[in-house]
Amino acid sequence: MKLFASRLEAGKRLAAALKGLVKKKGMVLAIPRGGVVVGFEVARSLGLPLDVIVPRKIGAPFNPELAIGAMTEDGTMILDENLVSRLGVSDAYIEEESRKQRVIIESRLRLYRGDVHRPNLKDCEVIIVDDGIATGSTMKAALASVRKSGAKKVIIAIPVGPESTIRELESKADRVVCLYTPEPFYAIGEFYKDFAQTENDEVIELLKRSKRKER
Repeated sequence: MKLFASRLEAGKRLAAALKGLVKKKGMVLAIPRGGVVVGFEVARSLGLPLDVIVPRKIGAPFNPELAIGAMTEDGTMILDENLVSRLGVSDAYIEEESRKQRVIIESRLRLYRGDVHRPNLKDCEVIIVDDGIATGSTMKAALASVRKSGAKKVIIAIPVGPESTIRELESKADRVVCLYTPEPFYAIGEFYKDFAQTENDEVIELLKRSKRKER
């Protein structure tokens, strides 16, 4: 089932669904890399500044694709305690893996932001955007980080995701805007006609274009 021709189209349709939800001081934070394409269209349409938030999955021992949690640039970490307990994951492993992910996060932020500091989110109405979610582990970490930053309101905006994950996020965010919750849900890419990997150069260019529009 192809719901979107591309991330560009998904961003435009998501922006239409978000109209009027941010009333005052607002900001769009996109999760790289694909989420920045969607987020750029949302920010452009709503007349809001665009920046990135870079959560990273913490993978299970011997199965890095299985997320036992996630973390963000400010050290915010969320863990699936049931999964950690069931797999017998040690504190030492989590500490070492989170250290590795922190290095990757800092490297990505230098690449995307250069010397620009993280935006001040205090009393801000923040929309966190991605091109879709599955388990939602990285989105949960991003949400927790934005909450800790003092945001007044946090909206999660995604084109597509599984209903169970959306329900869980609705209990944590002020608002979740998700255009489609198809079942069965296997992978985000199955709902896009064009789901080619977004390259770092495109992320950097979109962030630059957004900054030029702010001036």
